[in-house]
Amino acid sequence: MSLPKLVAFDADDTLWPNQPHYDAAEARLYELLTHYADAATLGQRFFEVQRHNLPLLGYGAKSFMLSMVETVIQLTDGAVSGREIQQILDHGKRLLDFHIEPLPHVVDVLSTLQAHGLPLMLLTKGDLFDQESKLARSGLDAYFEHVEIVSEKNEASYQRILARYQVAPAEFVMIGNSLKSDILPVARLGARAVHVPYHTTWIMEEVPAEQLQGVAFEQVASLAEVPALLC
Repeated sequence: MSLPKLVAFDADDTLWPNQPHYDAAEARLYELLTHYADAATLGQRFFEVQRHNLPLLGYGAKSFMLSMVETVIQLTDGAVSGREIQQILDHGKRLLDFHIEPLPHVVDVLSTLQAHGLPLMLLTKGDLFDQESKLARSGLDAYFEHVEIVSEKNEASYQRILARYQVAPAEFVMIGNSLKSDILPVARLGARAVHVPYHTTWIMEEVPAEQLQGVAFEQVASLAEVPALLC
């Protein structure tokens, strides 16, 4: 198998932890607001509000904050206090500047692939400012020749990127933890997709098992296995 012309890595929960910070923030807010509703009720309503808001607000901490505020306003019929809304915003803002430590093997893997002359791309979705800030805080920016931050990872967005870089699907590899965003749309285009599972997955990124039937992709237990696949 020839070397790929472009190797793309997802960012959140592939190169550095992200979802655990959101899970912790959500749990703290449920504790703060427990006098309005129990955690199960808050969680279900929050999920519904986020799902409704995604096409308008997209992904990231800002969307998280606004959706949580909207959730509490709905559940309290507008009775939530300004102090409590401020607390929601304060918790949300912490998601914009948390310390980033790359996940195990990330630096070694990127160094190895770079040493083999493979062109590396960071390909992530979400808020532009937020994702650029996380990349800078990670200290990994020097490994990537290209950075693409998109509002959604679907077949159309991958097709645009392949066309922009004049790379055929067979010459492209996407590596990430999300079956929904990093694997399915890439595999459907006939490109190579490598799944690196993470111990927690955002509910919006979960994929029913039947959608994976007949989809060709590779799965590794650890990112450390990736160089052997590609080199």
